[in-house]
Amino acid sequence: MESDQELIELANKGDANAFDALYHRYRDWVYRLAWRFTRNHQDALDVLQETFIYLLKKFPNFELTASMTTFLYPAVKHLSFNIRRKSRRLTFDDQVLSEMPAPAEKQTSQGELAFVLAILPEEQREVLMMRFVEGMNLKEIAAVLEAPVGTVKSRLYQGLQVLRRDRRTRNYFLE
Repeated sequence: MESDQELIELANKGDANAFDALYHRYRDWVYRLAWRFTRNHQDALDVLQETFIYLLKKFPNFELTASMTTFLYPAVKHLSFNIRRKSRRLTFDDQVLSEMPAPAEKQTSQGELAFVLAILPEEQREVLMMRFVEGMNLKEIAAVLEAPVGTVKSRLYQGLQVLRRDRRTRNYFLE
């Protein structure tokens, strides 16, 4: 199995199978991320398609300087937000909440978690989702957001502090 870098080198040389391999490797990840942003199956499929059209246009001179997910995340986010802006469908639901860390005690309902997450500023909520749902590290999040690592740490800390102070969610985010 070729690495992403090897597939990109082959795709830069015109190998359609290499691009196809990248597509198959990342399509499910792109779809899940797009679905989380759009909350709509058809919109997520549209974002999936547009994301790989965007990637295809980067060839034949594409250079990957980070992980593929770090590279694709901003494109998926941007395309999803464009669709979301048009449809205004973003809501928290059980699937997103089921991806969050399990509480230490089952005293908090997913509805309460959704409510508290919804009141967080967008920047804090996004960093929390990238860290705990996507499993991205601080450097990857900083690269995706084009922000200093210190800013990412601050947003993560502030968001976690709100969640830790709220009686409804403190068990999800123990110190």
